[in-house]
Amino acid sequence: MALIRSLLPVLLLALFPLLVVGAAQAGAVEVREFDDPVLEQRYRSLTASLRCPTCQNQAINDSNAPVSGDMRDRVYLLLQDGVSDIEIRLHMVQRFGDYVLYNPRLEGRTFLLWGLPAGLVVLAAILVALIVRSRRNASATALSAEERRRLQALINRERTE
Repeated sequence: MALIRSLLPVLLLALFPLLVVGAAQAGAVEVREFDDPVLEQRYRSLTASLRCPTCQNQAINDSNAPVSGDMRDRVYLLLQDGVSDIEIRLHMVQRFGDYVLYNPRLEGRTFLLWGLPAGLVVLAAILVALIVRSRRNASATALSAEERRRLQALINRERTE
Protein backbone atom coordinates (compact mmCIF):
# COMPACT_ATOMS: atom_id res chain seq x y z
CA MET A 1 0.00 0.00 0.00
CA ALA A 2 2.85 2.34 0.85
CA LEU A 3 4.48 1.49 -2.46
CA ILE A 4 1.33 2.48 -4.38
CA ARG A 5 1.12 5.77 -2.48
CA SER A 6 4.70 6.59 -3.30
CA LEU A 7 4.33 5.67 -6.99
CA LEU A 8 0.99 7.49 -7.49
CA PRO A 9 2.47 11.00 -7.94
CA VAL A 10 5.08 9.62 -10.35
CA LEU A 11 2.38 7.85 -12.40
CA LEU A 12 0.22 10.96 -12.49
CA LEU A 13 3.14 13.06 -13.64
CA ALA A 14 3.92 10.51 -16.35
CA LEU A 15 0.32 10.34 -17.58
CA PHE A 16 -0.32 14.10 -17.55
CA PRO A 17 1.64 14.84 -20.76
CA LEU A 18 -0.19 12.00 -22.52
CA LEU A 19 -3.54 13.46 -21.51
CA VAL A 20 -2.53 16.92 -22.71
CA VAL A 21 -1.31 15.60 -26.06
CA GLY A 22 -4.44 13.47 -26.50
CA ALA A 23 -6.73 16.42 -25.77
CA ALA A 24 -4.79 18.63 -28.17
CA GLN A 25 -5.06 16.04 -30.94
CA ALA A 26 -8.78 15.55 -30.35
CA GLY A 27 -9.44 19.23 -30.92
CA ALA A 28 -6.77 19.73 -33.56
CA VAL A 29 -7.66 21.76 -36.61
CA GLU A 30 -6.26 20.78 -39.96
CA VAL A 31 -3.71 23.28 -41.16
CA ARG A 32 -3.14 23.52 -44.89
CA GLU A 33 -0.06 25.16 -46.31
CA PHE A 34 -0.62 27.41 -49.30
CA ASP A 35 2.04 29.38 -51.14
CA ASP A 36 -0.58 31.56 -52.80
CA PRO A 37 -3.14 33.52 -50.69
CA VAL A 38 -5.60 33.37 -53.60
CA LEU A 39 -5.39 29.57 -53.57
CA GLU A 40 -5.99 29.58 -49.82
CA GLN A 41 -9.05 31.81 -50.26
CA ARG A 42 -10.39 29.48 -52.95
CA TYR A 43 -9.89 26.54 -50.58
CA ARG A 44 -11.78 28.31 -47.79
CA SER A 45 -14.58 29.30 -50.15
CA LEU A 46 -14.94 25.81 -51.59
CA THR A 47 -14.91 24.04 -48.23
CA ALA A 48 -17.51 26.49 -46.91
CA SER A 49 -19.77 25.94 -49.93
CA LEU A 50 -19.71 22.13 -49.87
CA ARG A 51 -22.01 20.28 -47.49
CA CYS A 52 -20.98 17.23 -45.49
CA PRO A 53 -22.89 14.18 -46.77
CA THR A 54 -23.22 12.66 -43.29
CA CYS A 55 -23.80 15.77 -41.18
CA GLN A 56 -27.04 17.69 -41.01
CA ASN A 57 -26.59 20.95 -42.90
CA GLN A 58 -22.93 21.46 -41.97
CA ALA A 59 -20.17 22.59 -44.31
CA ILE A 60 -17.15 20.35 -44.70
CA ASN A 61 -14.88 23.03 -43.22
CA ASP A 62 -16.85 22.84 -39.92
CA SER A 63 -17.44 19.10 -39.79
CA ASN A 64 -15.37 16.54 -37.88
CA ALA A 65 -16.83 13.62 -39.84
CA PRO A 66 -14.24 11.41 -41.56
CA VAL A 67 -15.92 11.91 -44.94
CA SER A 68 -15.57 15.68 -44.54
CA GLY A 69 -11.87 15.26 -43.83
CA ASP A 70 -11.54 13.19 -46.99
CA MET A 71 -13.44 15.83 -48.96
CA ARG A 72 -11.18 18.60 -47.61
CA ASP A 73 -8.13 16.53 -48.58
CA ARG A 74 -9.54 16.02 -52.07
CA VAL A 75 -10.30 19.74 -52.50
CA TYR A 76 -6.76 20.59 -51.36
CA LEU A 77 -5.18 18.12 -53.78
CA LEU A 78 -7.33 19.27 -56.70
CA LEU A 79 -6.46 22.89 -56.00
CA GLN A 80 -2.77 21.99 -55.90
CA ASP A 81 -3.21 20.29 -59.29
CA GLY A 82 -4.63 23.50 -60.78
CA VAL A 83 -8.24 22.34 -61.14
CA SER A 84 -10.86 25.11 -61.36
CA ASP A 85 -13.55 25.67 -58.71
CA ILE A 86 -16.30 24.60 -61.10
CA GLU A 87 -14.50 21.36 -61.90
CA ILE A 88 -13.97 20.66 -58.19
CA ARG A 89 -17.68 21.18 -57.50
CA LEU A 90 -18.58 18.93 -60.44
CA HIS A 91 -16.19 16.27 -59.12
CA MET A 92 -17.82 16.40 -55.68
CA VAL A 93 -21.33 16.26 -57.19
CA GLN A 94 -20.36 13.22 -59.29
CA ARG A 95 -19.00 11.51 -56.23
CA PHE A 96 -21.58 12.49 -53.57
CA GLY A 97 -24.60 13.81 -55.49
CA ASP A 98 -26.29 17.22 -55.61
CA TYR A 99 -26.75 17.18 -51.84
CA VAL A 100 -23.19 18.44 -51.32
CA LEU A 101 -24.03 21.79 -52.94
CA TYR A 102 -25.57 24.37 -50.62
CA ASN A 103 -26.90 26.22 -53.67
CA PRO A 104 -28.26 23.62 -56.10
CA ARG A 105 -27.86 24.25 -59.80
CA LEU A 106 -30.83 25.50 -61.85
CA GLU A 107 -31.89 22.56 -63.97
CA GLY A 108 -35.03 20.56 -64.68
CA ARG A 109 -34.99 18.76 -61.34
CA THR A 110 -34.41 21.89 -59.28
CA PHE A 111 -36.60 24.31 -61.23
CA LEU A 112 -39.48 23.89 -58.77
CA LEU A 113 -37.10 24.53 -55.87
CA TRP A 114 -35.93 27.81 -57.42
CA GLY A 115 -39.23 28.83 -59.08
CA LEU A 116 -41.71 28.09 -56.30
CA PRO A 117 -40.77 31.02 -54.02
CA ALA A 118 -40.93 33.50 -56.91
CA GLY A 119 -44.21 32.00 -58.11
CA LEU A 120 -45.73 32.28 -54.64
CA VAL A 121 -44.68 35.95 -54.40
CA VAL A 122 -46.29 36.71 -57.78
CA LEU A 123 -49.46 34.80 -56.80
CA ALA A 124 -49.68 36.70 -53.49
CA ALA A 125 -49.24 40.05 -55.30
CA ILE A 126 -52.04 39.17 -57.73
CA LEU A 127 -54.29 38.11 -54.86
CA VAL A 128 -53.67 41.34 -52.93
CA ALA A 129 -54.34 43.40 -56.08
CA LEU A 130 -57.63 41.59 -56.66
CA ILE A 131 -58.76 42.08 -53.06
CA VAL A 132 -57.88 45.80 -53.12
CA ARG A 133 -59.66 46.23 -56.46
CA SER A 134 -62.81 44.45 -55.29
CA ARG A 135 -62.98 46.56 -52.12
CA ARG A 136 -62.62 49.78 -54.12
CA ASN A 137 -65.40 48.70 -56.46
CA ALA A 138 -67.64 47.67 -53.57
CA SER A 139 -67.30 51.03 -51.83
CA ALA A 140 -67.84 53.00 -55.05
CA THR A 141 -71.18 51.46 -56.09
CA ALA A 142 -74.30 53.60 -55.55
CA LEU A 143 -77.24 52.48 -53.44
CA SER A 144 -80.27 51.08 -55.20
CA ALA A 145 -83.67 52.73 -54.75
CA GLU A 146 -84.76 50.03 -52.27
CA GLU A 147 -81.58 50.47 -50.23
CA ARG A 148 -82.08 54.26 -50.15
CA ARG A 149 -85.67 53.84 -48.85
CA ARG A 150 -84.53 51.45 -46.13
CA LEU A 151 -81.70 53.78 -45.13
CA GLN A 152 -84.06 56.76 -44.98
CA ALA A 153 -86.52 54.75 -42.86
CA LEU A 154 -83.75 53.87 -40.41
CA ILE A 155 -82.62 57.50 -40.19
CA ASN A 156 -86.20 58.71 -39.61
CA ARG A 157 -86.81 56.05 -36.98
CA GLU A 158 -83.62 57.10 -35.22
CA ARG A 159 -84.77 60.74 -35.13
CA THR A 160 -88.16 59.91 -33.68
CA GLU A 161 -86.83 57.84 -30.83
